[in-house]
Amino acid sequence: MEKSCGKFFFSWPEAFQVGVGAAGGKGWNLGRLERYGFRVPLGGVLAAGAYRSFIEENGLLEATEDIAQSVTIGTIGEKETEQKLFLIREKIKAARIPPKIREELETNLKNIGILDKPVAVRSSATAEDSGKASFAGIHESFLNVRGLDNILSAIKGCYASLWTSRAVAYRRKMNVRDDEVIPAVVIMEMMEAEAAGVGFTCDPRTGREDLVLISANFGLGESVVSGAVEPDEYCLDYAFEITQKRIGRKEGKTIARKTGGTEFVQSAGSPAGQVLSDENIRRLGLLILRVFDALGCGEQHQDIEWVFDGKDFALVQARPVTALPRYTFAELKNQPDIWSNANLRDAAPMVQSTLNWSLTKYLAVGVNMPGYQAPPGIKSTRLYQGRVYWNLSIIQWLNYDALGITPRQINEFAGGFQPEIEINEKSPYRGIKGLKRLVRLLKVIVLGISTIKTAPKSFAKVNTFTEALLKEDLKSLTERDLINKLSEIKSAYREFFPVFMSLVSAGDIGPLVKALEKHFPGKGKAMANALMAGRGDITSAQHGYRLMEMAEIARGDAAARRYFSSEPFNPLQWEKELPEESPLKQSLRDFLDEYGHRGVYEMDIINPRWREDPSYLLNVVRSTMDTADLGKIKAQQKEKADQTRREISQRVPFYRRGLVNNSLKQAVKGAELRETAKSVLVKIQVFAMRLIFQEIGRRLAGKGILPEPADVYHCVWSEILSILQGDWGGRGLDVLVAERKAIRKEMETLSPPDFVIDEVPHFAEPPARTPGSALTGLGVAAGKASGAARAIYHPNEGEKLQAGDVLVAPSSDPGWTPLFLRACAIVMEAGGSVSHGAIVAREYGIPAVVNIPGVLKIIKDGQLVTVDGDEGKVYL
Repeated sequence: MEKSCGKFFFSWPEAFQVGVGAAGGKGWNLGRLERYGFRVPLGGVLAAGAYRSFIEENGLLEATEDIAQSVTIGTIGEKETEQKLFLIREKIKAARIPPKIREELETNLKNIGILDKPVAVRSSATAEDSGKASFAGIHESFLNVRGLDNILSAIKGCYASLWTSRAVAYRRKMNVRDDEVIPAVVIMEMMEAEAAGVGFTCDPRTGREDLVLISANFGLGESVVSGAVEPDEYCLDYAFEITQKRIGRKEGKTIARKTGGTEFVQSAGSPAGQVLSDENIRRLGLLILRVFDALGCGEQHQDIEWVFDGKDFALVQARPVTALPRYTFAELKNQPDIWSNANLRDAAPMVQSTLNWSLTKYLAVGVNMPGYQAPPGIKSTRLYQGRVYWNLSIIQWLNYDALGITPRQINEFAGGFQPEIEINEKSPYRGIKGLKRLVRLLKVIVLGISTIKTAPKSFAKVNTFTEALLKEDLKSLTERDLINKLSEIKSAYREFFPVFMSLVSAGDIGPLVKALEKHFPGKGKAMANALMAGRGDITSAQHGYRLMEMAEIARGDAAARRYFSSEPFNPLQWEKELPEESPLKQSLRDFLDEYGHRGVYEMDIINPRWREDPSYLLNVVRSTMDTADLGKIKAQQKEKADQTRREISQRVPFYRRGLVNNSLKQAVKGAELRETAKSVLVKIQVFAMRLIFQEIGRRLAGKGILPEPADVYHCVWSEILSILQGDWGGRGLDVLVAERKAIRKEMETLSPPDFVIDEVPHFAEPPARTPGSALTGLGVAAGKASGAARAIYHPNEGEKLQAGDVLVAPSSDPGWTPLFLRACAIVMEAGGSVSHGAIVAREYGIPAVVNIPGVLKIIKDGQLVTVDGDEGKVYL
């Protein structure tokens, strides 16, 4: 936000309003920090316009323009250039600050209460501390400045530092014009510094983005920033746990002189001990991550300067980290990062809520494969325009290097339309390296088999945990109790997550397809899909079956029919409107007891669970009440499977049928476990967390920190934890929330690219077609059906889908399941062979083709289409 203003001095709120062009990078960032509730010393910013007036009124404009035109990177260091720069600096120091600027500055410093106090005077140039260039250490700062005359001299010192060889060379190197760097000047109260230093929300040396690095020394931070001492260094992870400490020699410290300025005092004898206690290290780490989320939106890393007065921390600078080494596998150093939303479009296609993305980092679990060590803290996910993307380059290389799974296989598994990394090996299983991959692959398979056996116990453990949580009186808990509950959920999640990951690829029909292809060349996949129909107890498929049962119950329930025919229909009043003896009421209660933790786009904590708001479910029941016929669907499934089994009996020798049957059994069991694991993951990762944050939101709204309880979903965990621990009162959080909600709304209007290479978005091209040609995708459920295409972009639009229509959708999560049984066939832009939509469509026996780029732009709503799930084609 930038506004033109005739003033020469800005308070922190004004510095935010006028923007970088008037307040400079440092001043604007300090204005932002103060706006968002961070503790910033008293002070303000002398505007960049004051420098322009100073240069013009002292007749220095021609000299500065001559330097801009004549001095190049090649001439810096030459005698003539050095003389020019020296002369302009001396003229600036000898010049006079215009009276109107002096008077305004004096009045404002007096009103703020710092005119007669020691202050820091720091350059805040308009291109400084920006995402393009940091200008770290390039321009001068003056500490412990006392009195107006000395402040004015320090201001001129900041102006003059614009014209040092160092500053001009930096601008030329960074391709920044001289007139882009106009110095505003920050003037702020000097704080009593027991300790000070810097902090980073990443490791700027290695490029790791999951760590907080802190450097600290006693006294003022100048000794740390200048490199005069070996400071203490502390490292924390994003769960605020200290992972490493190195106690520096701390050869001395910088202190404020009583007469003004600073001095370095060398340490006498052995070095002092740890600068900050472990408790204060964690407090500071939490504060630094708050800056990351407030100023960097959780994506742009920050470089922070802090001061500790013995009781609390204050921030005196924050700026973006402009250069970070790329942290990846050595084999990928010369290849670009490919970011893909692939199968993430199934589970999380939406713009992420602030809290959800924050918790993703808090809950993060590292890569764990038997006998394989990936680089710790490697970044595998990110946000692009608010949506989640995988680092496909890392996923492809990790699976290849560890297990020999090729990039093509990964793409087929995940769906999507992304490229593959280059691998300079003829075969993944050649030589010693290949043998090691085979051994690891065998270990993973054995682990998967073991997990399949023990998974029910893991499911039961999570269910017991969440059932106990539901019975808790959360309103009676203290803030510390709530923090502890979240820690318990985190521990339960981390214990269950490896189980979930072991079952991600369960339900793979590859072995079944391979067994059938020997006897039915080219038809193995279609026959495998047909055999899967109606065979399993697929959790997400059960949603649809149970809702269809409820529709049939409602058809014979007079009270339910009256309720559904009422105008206006209010689904939230079902408990009140339906009598206790209503069969539908009891059936819905049973459904919510079992599946109430789920919801539409359930992987984001911001979205309501069905137990809170069953409107979607009741609308599905209402719209299918007159047509629901579960018996007919089951009969069709049986007929399709029986027909396939008859073909197998005729073509497959009896001694090979055991292999087919066993492969079928394993595929069905795997699909059941995979979908149950997803349901259980939602229960612990999202549902349990949501219970706690609903209570936290209620409390924050009750205290006036948030306008309403649901605004908690637009906060980050570091902010909430700071408030619960009593480190922060929450001032400014409402402003952050309002800004985040506006940004979220804007990003929801953007079309997400299919993949991003480095920072360039790419949209998959719709397939070229000739008249009469078909769209080709991946057939994931057998059969052939024709009907009117119905483009549905969100499950809430499900009422548009009539019985017998072809559902055309971008992707699907379990919230879409109830719509499947109304459709005669399914077509999706995204999806893979074991994606949610594929598994459920196979179970229902509904023809389905997925992974057709741009299909929603090609097929017109209402257009007659034929879906061939056997061949993976859609005919228009």
